[in-house]
Amino acid sequence: MAEDQTPAAHRALQPLARAPRLSDRVADRMLAEILAQGLKSGSRLPSERELGEQFGVSRTVIREATRALVAKGILDVRAGAGLSVAAVDPAAVAESMSWYLRGGGIPYEKVHEVRTMIEIQVAGLAAERGTAEQIEQLRQIHEAVTALTEKDDYEALAVADVEYHRQLARMTANELHLLMLDAIGDVLLEIRLETVNNPADSLVAVGAHGRILDRVIARDPPGARTAMAAHLEQAFQEWERMGRPVGKVAASAAS
Repeated sequence: MAEDQTPAAHRALQPLARAPRLSDRVADRMLAEILAQGLKSGSRLPSERELGEQFGVSRTVIREATRALVAKGILDVRAGAGLSVAAVDPAAVAESMSWYLRGGGIPYEKVHEVRTMIEIQVAGLAAERGTAEQIEQLRQIHEAVTALTEKDDYEALAVADVEYHRQLARMTANELHLLMLDAIGDVLLEIRLETVNNPADSLVAVGAHGRILDRVIARDPPGARTAMAAHLEQAFQEWERMGRPVGKVAASAAS
């Protein structure tokens, strides 16, 4: 193994990782206590004075720690009501992830890779777990998408296309699948808006949706996964064929 030739003086001057501030450490401990006690949305927390005594710090440190937890959506603070555990908002989580994907210039290839991992599994679970009512809703969404291919309302078609995939996620009986799909949903919608105005490709997508629906109705999880994998591969090839559009928001972020 080659020896490190960096002069000792230079090695000694490497910047050290900054130690967490006291308020950050207290915020972490407060969060750990909330989780350990199983506190639910709306649960009241002790006063600033009591929290300061509990953690052995000043009220100023407690204020800084609670501000950080409020900013993260973990705590709520209201005049006259004090501190309480905030409601968990899945939409806010998905929105935050969506902004990261769109504002961070994440290449669509990476989004598609994650989408493939999620949606192939989703299709199989939808076939296995979906209720008769949910399957009927999926069929109705598919009919709406099919009807929209005959019109020039490309935005409505793109929205309905994404809703078809969201319905499959609902049918898994696992809210995390819908959360993850919603997190990438805005990116998918942008890409779909860029590619949906090709009637031939839209008909191919509708046909793929129909094959997935058939496998779901037949309660055939392996067949549903195979049909979804083929659909996503076709969609990716369509994206490449159209010049790899990145969507307006992603394009502005990357420029």
